[in-house]
Amino acid sequence: MSITDEVQAAKQAHPDHPVHSLVTKRWSPYGFSDRPVAPEDLRSLFEAARWAPSSFNEQPWSWIVATKDDAPAFARLLSCLADGNQVWARHAPALALGLVRERLRRNDKPNAAAEHDLGLAAGNLLLEATARDLVVHQMIGILPERARELYALPAGVHALTGYAIGYLGDGAGLPERVRDRDRAARTRRPLAESVFGERWGDPAHLVR
Repeated sequence: MSITDEVQAAKQAHPDHPVHSLVTKRWSPYGFSDRPVAPEDLRSLFEAARWAPSSFNEQPWSWIVATKDDAPAFARLLSCLADGNQVWARHAPALALGLVRERLRRNDKPNAAAEHDLGLAAGNLLLEATARDLVVHQMIGILPERARELYALPAGVHALTGYAIGYLGDGAGLPERVRDRDRAARTRRPLAESVFGERWGDPAHLVR
């Protein structure tokens, strides 16, 4: 078994209730292979994101994407990530920024669901990637104002999240502290700590 197979096996989720295998297989690695992602696969990831639900069908998300086959563009987008994320994300073959439009197109009122809806679009993207044996690591550690400057973002649009996209690698070139994260078991708190009934903190009968 290769190191990547061992890591993937270690990261397999073991849910308490049946869920789709794409959910149990998906995780966010730090170690990426240098294998490029085919343009048609990247298009399908963003196509999946395009069909996510959104409040009033506003689709308040947009994306900036760069791949390593365009070195200047890749370096430019990489510079919009926090230093701690650049350490590992520079090995990924593709990077993206997730942007949100803050106001509704229909009436120019604040869109309270904008960030939520970007999250839904990103969720579609992640599952499509998993179905194609790709991995995606999302990150909040970005430099929004640098992104605004470099990409001339208009008023009312801001960069919220970063994405490293590619194939799972062994993480050999990463600092040990980062490699160790890829080998740590995945954990989640039980449903009873998140799904409530009569009042906050009281587990719903459904999950007792």
